[in-house]
Amino acid sequence: MKFTVETTYDQKAMTVLARVLRKTLRAKRNKRTHIFGWLIIVVTLLLMWAQDFMLNAQSVVTIVAMVVMSATLIWEDHINGYTARKRLLKGLDKSLTNFSEDGYESVTTVGKTQWTYTTVDRIVKQGEYVVFVFDRNHGQVYDLQQLSGGTAEEFQQFLTEKTGKNIEILK
Repeated sequence: MKFTVETTYDQKAMTVLARVLRKTLRAKRNKRTHIFGWLIIVVTLLLMWAQDFMLNAQSVVTIVAMVVMSATLIWEDHINGYTARKRLLKGLDKSLTNFSEDGYESVTTVGKTQWTYTTVDRIVKQGEYVVFVFDRNHGQVYDLQQLSGGTAEEFQQFLTEKTGKNIEILK
């Protein structure tokens, strides 16, 4: 069986990739970071309240810092996806990937890359995307809406058989 997936590495796809990496291989570290960040925000608010809050330059800087930190904690995946997308080499923003029995081949305007299924550490499905996770910082996104050669269920079953890995589902 042969499947083909065309993926555009746009903001949505890169946000999904960032979210998958954060919730799988980086989960433990991410949890500690979030606890620490929110703790700093709460302690800062308590200190400002306990010291009879006055609006001055120092309090304005503190409030701006808390807003930036909160926004970063809330929209972390979007920010990381945006940053990763900006770091993509020119010509790698679109990929046509052919999956066969022996491995898979990604074709971009830069060139062709052949992969074996043994290089995949984890397979994660999030929404309409399937993500191959290689390590804490690297993965590949495949848009199931652009799948040809079979259904999404057949493709997922094919990947499970070829990689020997179960597909994790993230909400």
